[in-house]
Amino acid sequence: MEAILLVGHGSRDAEGNAELLRFADMVRERAGASYYIETCFLELARPNIPQGIAKCVEAGATRVVLVPIILFAAGHAKIHIPVEIDHAKQKYPHVQFAYGRPIGVHQKVMDILSERLSEAGYAAPQAAGEGQRDTDTAVLVLGRGSSDSDANSDFYKMTRLLWEQLPVKWVESSFIGVTEPSYPEGLERCMRLGAKKIYVLPYFLFTGILIKRIEEMTAEFAEQNEQVQVELAGYFGLHPYLVELLLDRVAEASEGRAFMNCDNCKYRLEAAAAHAHHHHHDHDHDHDHHHGHDDHHDHDHDHVHAHSHEHEHDHDHEHSHGHAHGHDHDHDHHEKPKHEKEPAQASKGQVAGV
Repeated sequence: MEAILLVGHGSRDAEGNAELLRFADMVRERAGASYYIETCFLELARPNIPQGIAKCVEAGATRVVLVPIILFAAGHAKIHIPVEIDHAKQKYPHVQFAYGRPIGVHQKVMDILSERLSEAGYAAPQAAGEGQRDTDTAVLVLGRGSSDSDANSDFYKMTRLLWEQLPVKWVESSFIGVTEPSYPEGLERCMRLGAKKIYVLPYFLFTGILIKRIEEMTAEFAEQNEQVQVELAGYFGLHPYLVELLLDRVAEASEGRAFMNCDNCKYRLEAAAAHAHHHHHDHDHDHDHHHGHDDHHDHDHDHVHAHSHEHEHDHDHEHSHGHAHGHDHDHDHHEKPKHEKEPAQASKGQVAGV
């Protein structure tokens, strides 16, 4: 028997966890009898990954396929989940394990963004001809931010692909934490470019602390800049395209067509050996490790480019030597190798699934 184990990030916001579980139920309902599907969390909520795997094995699974409900491949997808798979292989030698890819760059994500933009009130000018762009409107795509360059570059790629599909003059990128440009900087840039309307597109899967913070920051900016119309669009949420996309990832992993598996990556293995005591979630006590937050929907910290009194110490693995310490905010410890990943090919209107 084969079991599919969906791996969500987990949040300190109960509403965010509940939304992820509802999404998993939608995936299960859409899959029907095709797959046996369980759900677990990387951290901050239960069941954790070892508990999710144990539930699959107890149900009779002889093969477990883990599929991350994560936007881009950063530390969680490259290090933390594969480490848990390594532990599971030792604990269950009679069970086969496979690993799927994160959501990544995909045309269905573009479709979700376009729909959320329309729901926020954006409509392409009817008078605009081919090659003409609306110079009054800017779209600001707002991501979580990562210390992993691969994840950030994929985010920028999605922003560019969105510009290719929208008849607006500007589609800009910004981040709520970890890297730059910050959200306030992105809003200010759109104003300086001359935009009279700014549509903010949160690049987040589910609700949580950061989504609620974004709502507050957007309202504050709009109040202070009445000369500009600012509209906050919805996050991905329970969009049916997201369900379809995740089932695409499930199918390719189940059929052996996913190429994200890092089993033989020497950098991951070295990182796992050096930091295993920080990244094994199978604890007997009621305590969840917070790895640092680069690739998920809600990272549950208080640093949003303003200076709070919490600190995060990022450990970024460089392939040429040890590790370098970055300094962000929020008591998190994580290691992120900068893998060279599979090249993606994309063209206008048709994005290859990555």
